[in-house]
Amino acid sequence: MVPRGGGHSNSSRPPSAAQKMAAPGVAVARAPARATSPASPLLIAEAPPALDRGGGMRPRRSGPAAACPSVSVVFPGAVSRESCCRFACELLKHVLHQRHQLPLPYEQLAYFCRRAAQDGDVIKKPPSMDLASKKCQQVLMELEGVLQHLEVMFSLTLVPRVLILLGGSVMSPKELYELNLEGICEGSAEESLKTASCVRKLFHSLFVADVFSELKALPVMGTVVMLQGHRDCGVDWFRPKLNYKVPTRGRKLTVNLSCDGDINISASPPQHMTSTWEDYVWFQAPVTLKGFHE
Repeated sequence: MVPRGGGHSNSSRPPSAAQKMAAPGVAVARAPARATSPASPLLIAEAPPALDRGGGMRPRRSGPAAACPSVSVVFPGAVSRESCCRFACELLKHVLHQRHQLPLPYEQLAYFCRRAAQDGDVIKKPPSMDLASKKCQQVLMELEGVLQHLEVMFSLTLVPRVLILLGGSVMSPKELYELNLEGICEGSAEESLKTASCVRKLFHSLFVADVFSELKALPVMGTVVMLQGHRDCGVDWFRPKLNYKVPTRGRKLTVNLSCDGDINISASPPQHMTSTWEDYVWFQAPVTLKGFHE
């Protein structure tokens, strides 16, 4: 449908809109790690365990040659562009909370900050509480700005991939979370599945995969959002990164979304079949989201 590669270096053509995954459902996929590459004890401690064939738990190997875990979710029908945007926004908020960059889930934090701001008009607070409230409001304001610009980006172009980069730099982050939307068959609001049910299915899959529970807590660090879009989409907030390559080091989780079931081919726009790989490039959000601890 749309390019998998970083930038426009790949000249192959994307799959057609009619292509779907072979079997619907939820799966946690991982290719076997090479036995000749010894695992780092630190990285093993940070990575979540996986079920082996006998039902026991085995550690995941790490390092440049180690396989990256993935969670695959197959929706039983077409999905709207608005739903794809919602997937990206909700995953960003979820990762920030699960990786200890937000002390509470986004909605709860926004509620308490708004209430604290209202109370501050009539109740004088200690300096420490006032500073914490200001930090909280700053973090939320920056995050809400990114979420709003994500909505604009999705309205301008197909977005095949989204990256959430924690710590380090965009070339070498400490952790990387990828949302892969290449398998999505996009339809109109009338032809598509309900957004709420798709979001529930996505997060149920993440819960079953249990990808966060065994990870060590992270200190406060910066988070950068990157995403692929058409080079001529006209976006002016995200900055194009024409030669960007997705990092291969650091801990990575890929969430693959696709559609299956009874899908009307007309539900998928012509862009899925006519766009070429080199038409899509990486864009980077111009702000770094700072973590916040209470």
